[in-house]
Amino acid sequence: MRRILFGILYGCAIVAGLSATAQVKMTKDQMLFYTSEWKGERFADGRPKIPDSLLERALSVTIEDVWGYLRERGYNCQYEGNWQALHMDKPMAGRALTAQYMPARPDMVSAITAEGKKENRLGGNNMWPINELQVGDVYVADGFGKIVEGTLIGSNLGSGIAAHSHTGFVFDAGIRDVEENKEIPNMNGFYRQGDPSAWKDMTLTSINAPIRIGRATVLPGDLVLAKADGIIFIPAYLAEGAIVNAEFTKLEDAYNFELNSSGKNGAEFEGGWTPAKYDALSKWIDAHPEKLKMSKEEFNQELARRKAPRRK
Repeated sequence: MRRILFGILYGCAIVAGLSATAQVKMTKDQMLFYTSEWKGERFADGRPKIPDSLLERALSVTIEDVWGYLRERGYNCQYEGNWQALHMDKPMAGRALTAQYMPARPDMVSAITAEGKKENRLGGNNMWPINELQVGDVYVADGFGKIVEGTLIGSNLGSGIAAHSHTGFVFDAGIRDVEENKEIPNMNGFYRQGDPSAWKDMTLTSINAPIRIGRATVLPGDLVLAKADGIIFIPAYLAEGAIVNAEFTKLEDAYNFELNSSGKNGAEFEGGWTPAKYDALSKWIDAHPEKLKMSKEEFNQELARRKAPRRK
């Protein structure tokens, strides 16, 4: 009898534990599980906190150079194209705060609404992620590509995103009030299409969980780099290496373009990089220090890595 009673109590404890953690917002332990490779600073909820300086540096690198770095490390599903933007000529970089939306069904909406009341959340659940944003964040939402009645924000929520993040958003969904959103300072936004309808028959299902944006997988804390030619989501633990690599490649290209234009590159239009050419690049940098975005120490480390014989 005691064993039976113990079993019942143990089962109840498991159920209680599950109900305590089955929340819309990912727990800190879940965040640490999915972002375990990140060893740097974190927000209080466990989301990786990439340094502000790296976000600024990311704005000047190209999508292709970052894409190549990630592909070499097996990250083949980090890019998505075909966007509209509030300011297409203005690049955007920030830390991902993720949200997932799904088609609504009454029982699920009822459970999520009840959770929101327990947590004293206000308004429709499309407002909840906005209140979580920190300065430097990009609100990244999987709205399953819905446009008509899939407009996750209008201009009022857009102003809320700007006030909290000073950065912007990426929505695999629609938005409304495009004209007014374009006038809001401190914000850019990438979305599928504008539509005058209000959102309907969809609901928030998670905050800061892994999500899918088109063909890309996004984790909370990823470095989001959005430009006119598309958006790439860089795992937080690879962000510094990806940016340094892309900055160095940009220097290689600048030097190589100069050699091409002066006719000093022979037929090696794409580089033909040898240790001797890298030494010449180093001297060129010494003569043009203003071209360095990285530190000289980072440059020398990357230079040594590229000069080293490649393993076959």
